[in-house]
Amino acid sequence: MQTKSGFRPRHAGWYAGALLLVLALLGLVLYGTGVIGSGGDDDSVDRACDGSLARGGLSAALHSSRLSAEDLDDGDYLASCRVRTEASGAERGALEVKLRWSTSKAPASTLVWYNANYNGVRDRAAPLGHGWPGVLRHESGTYQVMVALDCVNQRNKALVAYGDLLGAANSTTLTGLGQVTTETAREAAEKHGCQVEAGQRITGLSPGVLGRSGAAEPLRQADGSCAALRDTEAARNGTPDVLEYPADPDTPQVNCYLVTKAGKPGYGLYAYYGASAKDFLASEEAALKAATGPYGEHDYTWATSTCRSAQPAVFALYRLYDEDTGGYPVPHYSDSFARSALTAFAAHEAKQRGCGSVRTAAQP
Repeated sequence: MQTKSGFRPRHAGWYAGALLLVLALLGLVLYGTGVIGSGGDDDSVDRACDGSLARGGLSAALHSSRLSAEDLDDGDYLASCRVRTEASGAERGALEVKLRWSTSKAPASTLVWYNANYNGVRDRAAPLGHGWPGVLRHESGTYQVMVALDCVNQRNKALVAYGDLLGAANSTTLTGLGQVTTETAREAAEKHGCQVEAGQRITGLSPGVLGRSGAAEPLRQADGSCAALRDTEAARNGTPDVLEYPADPDTPQVNCYLVTKAGKPGYGLYAYYGASAKDFLASEEAALKAATGPYGEHDYTWATSTCRSAQPAVFALYRLYDEDTGGYPVPHYSDSFARSALTAFAAHEAKQRGCGSVRTAAQP
């Protein structure tokens, strides 16, 4: 007589396996819809910056995949948001992204990046490269990536994005910051009907790309942003060395520093284009109205050139102040040298950008 003693266990095992499969599928559905996740708040990240915040690079920038985001109540911007890890406090380990149109008035917080161009190398800015019209810069412990994407279908208008890293900075986090900022700018521009020419994925950003005065090289070897000054009288005027950056036809700001034998930056030369030129002028006007501190009066000369944008390009040379010594590494300012050096620098820049002739400008 046959029994069915082995039948029940087989059915029990089948039911258990089916139950585990259903639970696994349910888990995948819940994870994919954001009901459960990696411990962060995926929904808040998706909604951040009016839904334009790019995810690429976020985890790298903040060294974590457990992230949450919130929009910032700031009426000066088209959109602004902050992303932070679960372990971070109000600011530590956070990343902020802010977006605005170049046609709107620049918020005061964005102008501070332009008001230290006569204070040593505090106004350093390195091009992002990879075809992006942007820079990496650093001030008071904060690294910022700024990118300005021209709207090819809307003349004289650009989507300007700022990405601030409030935390540890290294090659991984800064590359992540660059990716988040550039991709967010691209997505926001497209969302608002601004057609842009985007660059390639950012790689290789690090604190080292900003350089340091101790890394200056002989002027005769200049082949980047200072190349135009090789044939000037810079060495005879106390600045035989340079601190320069790679030549980049897309960057909205170009920096070149003439350095003394003692390794101190003596002159700073700058070129500003598009939205950066507009913001630089606004910053200088505000600083000159204040006229406070050791920079109330300083030596400089300017020039301008008409480019493709309605906003003329601005070129400037400043004699630099040294906070360490409380004085000027170049003790005697030569107006004739300043003008000849700026003319060479500006003419080279204008030619590279397809701009018109350079004109000496009156200071504001």
